[in-house]
Amino acid sequence: MKKNLAIILAGGSGSRIDGALPKQFLLLEGKTILQHSIEKFENHPHIDHIFIVIHGDYIDRTREIVHGSGYKKVVKILKGGETRQDSSRIGVTAAHPGDYENVLIHDAARPFVSKEIIDNILSALDTHSAVNVAVPSPDTVIEIDVGNFIKNVPDRNYLRRVQTPQAFKLDLIQKAHRLALENKITDATDDCSLILKLNLAPVYVVEGSERNIKITYPLDLQLAKNILS
Repeated sequence: MKKNLAIILAGGSGSRIDGALPKQFLLLEGKTILQHSIEKFENHPHIDHIFIVIHGDYIDRTREIVHGSGYKKVVKILKGGETRQDSSRIGVTAAHPGDYENVLIHDAARPFVSKEIIDNILSALDTHSAVNVAVPSPDTVIEIDVGNFIKNVPDRNYLRRVQTPQAFKLDLIQKAHRLALENKITDATDDCSLILKLNLAPVYVVEGSERNIKITYPLDLQLAKNILS
């Protein structure tokens, strides 16, 4: 039976929230943002294991949270890297190819990912090797030039705002990170962009949700509290 692995990236400093702790440790209704994110995968019947990639300063705190909460699927807590790409590589290379077929890579700062989104991702992985989650852009998006003048106004019918999880066949994303190291590619903002940059596979897109917000700024934290209440 194929196994599905979820990797939660929680290595950010949360500096834009301007709190004493990284944002993943801020509380929402008595639980940390990290706990809310873990539980979306812990409680999903088709996710087998979870890896957490965390800043080295907070490994012990994360272990305490995992053990205190009784999570059964968290099997590895890994020290993250300098960038998101580094942390993602650390997570996917820690997985043994014989143990998993699929891997879902999720930002810890998105605590409201739904079971439906995870279901749709896993279904898409039956026929696709790389899957992204996105929602339509409600705004017109412009491209500017170096002089700050509008260069292009893309048709927003074809524009999407990217969310996570992003999901892959494990062998594909491991190959992508291996090639990135060999070719000194360090500027991939997420894993799907790395797949496309290396021209390894087409990336299929499933519908996300406006509730699947990423907590980045103080206003996002208030919105998250409103969603929970």
